[in-house]
Amino acid sequence: MSRWRPDPTFYASPTLAAEAPTETLAYVALIASDKGGNRDAIGVVDTDPESPTYGTLVGETRLPTGGNELHHFGWNACSSHLCPYAPHAHVERRYLVVPGTGSSRIHILDTKADPRNPELVKLI
Repeated sequence: MSRWRPDPTFYASPTLAAEAPTETLAYVALIASDKGGNRDAIGVVDTDPESPTYGTLVGETRLPTGGNELHHFGWNACSSHLCPYAPHAHVERRYLVVPGTGSSRIHILDTKADPRNPELVKLI
């Protein structure tokens, strides 16, 4: 039987987090990304300086609508939530929660299967 282990992105202190490996992907808001100007998207940028695609858009997830004014998005769990002795230590940092302040929509994207092309799994 396999053992549950805490998410590897848990850091016991800000110092340990600062010493951790840097992120290799960044998720950015793409406003009205299609030619018609009516759909927003989340873009994925390669942030690994050693990568041949460094600094370029390497993935994209188009959202069903535009006009969302995507703001203040982030992970479903912060590092302290992933603490080994917390009540839910086995939660994964995998869902990107993307609210639209212009539309009141909340988009939930799953990054686990393909971090470069997250899947929209829920629209609230």
